[in-house]
Amino acid sequence: MIKPIVKDVLFLGEKSELATKDDMCVVNDLIDTLKANLDNCVGMAANMIGMKKRIIVFAVGSAIVPMINPVILKKEKAYLTEESCLSLTGVRETRRYETIQVEYYDKNFNKKKDEFTGFVAQIIQHEVDHCDGIII
Repeated sequence: MIKPIVKDVLFLGEKSELATKDDMCVVNDLIDTLKANLDNCVGMAANMIGMKKRIIVFAVGSAIVPMINPVILKKEKAYLTEESCLSLTGVRETRRYETIQVEYYDKNFNKKKDEFTGFVAQIIQHEVDHCDGIII
């Protein structure tokens, strides 16, 4: 189900709770909502649709990738960039890392550990910030 985008900075500034297998409806709602906003958005976190769960989704080409309970284990090669967000107005400067290692569960609740680079790594960092209550 496509959900409205939350713009309440106080809500967005709160940390998300760990997700469980009972939260699969949140994963599906996030995927539907991201698909509906692909013209302006490449990733979303569950708090952006009003759910304080540690779930993110992001677009890689035509695929939408969900991550449940993502944790960034390693960051390498810091750089400064500017980002925007559907939940916020304008563009803001932030520090990101070129290469990251992430531990997470996939949609089938299989534990994964992968390395990401470039723009995909940047998207993941932005969305994990959402889960941590960090507003760029």
